[in-house]
Amino acid sequence: MTVHPHIRFELPDALNAGEPPEARGLSRDHVKLLVAEGSTVTHTRFDRLGDHLRPGDLLLVNTSGTLAAAVDGTTYTVHFSAPLDDGTWVVELRDGDAPMFDGMPGQQVELPEGPLTLLAPYQASPNRLWIAKPPTLDVLGYLRRHGRPITYNYVGRRWPLASYQTVFAREPGSAEMPSAARPFSFELVSHLAPQGVLIAPIMLHCGVSSLETHEPPQPERYDVPKHTSRLVNWVKANGGRVIAVGTTAVRAIESAAVGGTVAPSRGWTDLVLGPDNQPQIVDGLITGWHAPEASHLLLLESVAGRAQVQRAYDAALQNHYLWHEFGDSCLILR
Repeated sequence: MTVHPHIRFELPDALNAGEPPEARGLSRDHVKLLVAEGSTVTHTRFDRLGDHLRPGDLLLVNTSGTLAAAVDGTTYTVHFSAPLDDGTWVVELRDGDAPMFDGMPGQQVELPEGPLTLLAPYQASPNRLWIAKPPTLDVLGYLRRHGRPITYNYVGRRWPLASYQTVFAREPGSAEMPSAARPFSFELVSHLAPQGVLIAPIMLHCGVSSLETHEPPQPERYDVPKHTSRLVNWVKANGGRVIAVGTTAVRAIESAAVGGTVAPSRGWTDLVLGPDNQPQIVDGLITGWHAPEASHLLLLESVAGRAQVQRAYDAALQNHYLWHEFGDSCLILR
C-alpha cells in the first residue's frame, strides 16, 4: 500500500534543523509558531501559544518517552522500533544513512553482548522492517547501556538523549521522539493552566519515522486512559476544542473514538487517517513540519483540509521556518 499526500512543496536543505534550538541560543519554547485558522495565517512564537487558545480547550499530550533506540553493530546499525507481544522486536537495519533492504531470515547481526537474529520480514514489501530476536530479553536495559538516539543525516552531530525528551515524557517506549511537544516548557504549561486551558495525557509509542516515501504508518502501541476519555467527552459536550499535540496524539485518540465519543482503549492501532478517513474528535493539532511525501501530511489534510495545509506549508517556506524534530512548530485549527 502506498500513500500520496496531495500537497506539494520542495524543502531546501537550509531549512532542515540540524541542532536543537538550545544550541542556536533559544529556549525550547522560543521556536517560531505558525497558526493556521481558516484562511488566516499568523506568525508568532511558541511561548505565545496561549494567545490562540480559549478557556475550555483541551490539549492532548503524548506521555511516551524516547528510547536510545539506535545500536551500532560491527557491520550495521540497528534501529529498535517496537516490541511485539511475544518478546521479539521490530527493527530496521541501516548502513550509515541508508536503510538495508537485502536482509535474510536467519541472518545474524553482530551487536554488543551478542547477535541479533532476523526472523521474518515485518511487512510484505519493502523489506525495510524485520521481526528479530534481540541479544537479550531486557531490551530497555540493553538500550540504556548501548543505545543512542536515532538520528538522520540532516542532524550534524549526536545530541544526548535528554535533547530528545519532551516535558511530558513518562513511559519510555518511542523509537523516536514524539516531537510536536518538544517546544513545551514547564513555564509555558504553568501559564496555560490559569487561562483555563486543559491538558490530558495520552500515550502512543512511536516507531521509526524513516518511512517517509509514500509508506503508511506502522501499527503502534497506544493507551487512552479512562480519565482522558471522560475529559475529552466533557469538553466536546461543552463546546470546547480538542487539540492534539502531534500526529501521535491524533492517532491515539481517534483509535478510541466510536460514534463521536471516546471510550478508554489500549492496545495496537493500525488506524490510518486521511481525506477519506477523517477524525471524529480532534478540532486541531500542534505539529512540527513534515518532509515532502510523508504520510503524516495526509493526516494533516484529514484534520484541516488540503487547501489550509498547503497554505500553511507555503507560508512556512516563505518565512524560513525550520523542519524536523528540532525545528519550528505549527498550530492548525479546523
